[in-house]
Amino acid sequence: MRLSHLADYAVVLMTAAARRDAGERLSATELSAETGVPLPTTQKLMGQLSASGLLVSARGAGGGFSLSRPATEISLADIVEAVEGPIAMTICSEGRTDCALDAHCRIKPHMGVVGNAVRGALGAVSLVELAR
Repeated sequence: MRLSHLADYAVVLMTAAARRDAGERLSATELSAETGVPLPTTQKLMGQLSASGLLVSARGAGGGFSLSRPATEISLADIVEAVEGPIAMTICSEGRTDCALDAHCRIKPHMGVVGNAVRGALGAVSLVELAR
């Protein structure tokens, strides 16, 4: 499994935000300059992270984005799922049945266990650990 560029960039942006004081607001421009993530990508990701509840935004003077909860309560799994959707190792783990082997597959019932293990491993890594 490999993270997409967007998921990787989201982790970079979230760790940069976690290094700030609690409640400190950041703009996409600041985070882009600090991390090297291109501004349009930063803007897109901050919107996705906000829509998924990991960032909160405030408009107007002094506005910007901040973490929605303490960095200790945000996991790597939360960030990846905010960008990629639910962690699923195979097509059938997503509930799809368009696999040519679907009718005869003996592995399908067990792939949920694998997905849960991967999500558990990513869930065990907190944003505060990544920000160190």
